Amino acid sequence: MNDYLAKAYAFDGKVRLYAARSTQLVSEAQKIHGLWPSSSAALGRLLTGSVIMGAMYQDDHELTIRIESDGPIEGMVVTTDAHGHVRGYVGNPKLSFQNNDGKINVSHAVGSGRMHVTKDLKVRDIFTSTATLQTGEIAEDMAYYFTASEQIPSAVGLGVKVNTDSSIVNAGGFILQRMPGCPDETIELIEARLNKMKSTTTMLDEGYTPEAMIQEITQGDHQLLHTMPIAYQCDCNREKFERGLLSLGSGQLKTIKEEDGEIETVCHFCRTAYHFDEAAIERLIEEADNQNK
Repeated sequence: MNDYLAKAYAFDGKVRLYAARSTQLVSEAQKIHGLWPSSSAALGRLLTGSVIMGAMYQDDHELTIRIESDGPIEGMVVTTDAHGHVRGYVGNPKLSFQNNDGKINVSHAVGSGRMHVTKDLKVRDIFTSTATLQTGEIAEDMAYYFTASEQIPSAVGLGVKVNTDSSIVNAGGFILQRMPGCPDETIELIEARLNKMKSTTTMLDEGYTPEAMIQEITQGDHQLLHTMPIAYQCDCNREKFERGLLSLGSGQLKTIKEEDGEIETVCHFCRTAYHFDEAAIERLIEEADNQNK
């Protein structure tokens, strides 16, 4: 089954609900970064929650979510757009902690800190909101962010199941948000169902699709709006790194050429390396000089 998300309105349009299967995209992240189980679970949850958040926007809008924390994971960064594309990385990819019940311990890996959400809506300003991490489990932290920073009461469920060899068994999740005018009795009904509901990883183990996860919460009281494929996808290219090097200015580029003779830059998100030899650096120096004329 390919990765995708589904969006629905539920309970007479008073709730919006997104659910996603993200196994392949989390697996791609695990392979690119060589993630161990705790790092896979933490980044996988953040990737899944972020790509769902991105689907709440439109056009060429872009979101970056940064976890700044004191745990051994040393922070995480994820960037997503409104079209189901997401990419990310962790500070420390090689972490493996378990609880007493044998489940992966994500909160210990993440620790305490803050979640920073930057929205680039392709207008004049870029907006950043910050919320304190509540548990380090990511789902609870995202739910708190929505409620505290965006004043949208939300429920978030995220799960990543990892094999002993660090490969990904399954990944997915949901975000449910209360719309204006939603009556208290509906919220009480939803809370009761969420409390009785199977865990996200259990549902995925049992073959639940995103639509089936929505059905589990709403018991059929919803209208499916659309589905959208999601994937781990980086937008880096050589030209972007050239622009970054140009921003150093001709003086610093000349110093690099004299001292090192070459430059190799590596994308944090996909680990692709871009090599610039002496001739390439010389061309950049000439271009930088021309820009300053």
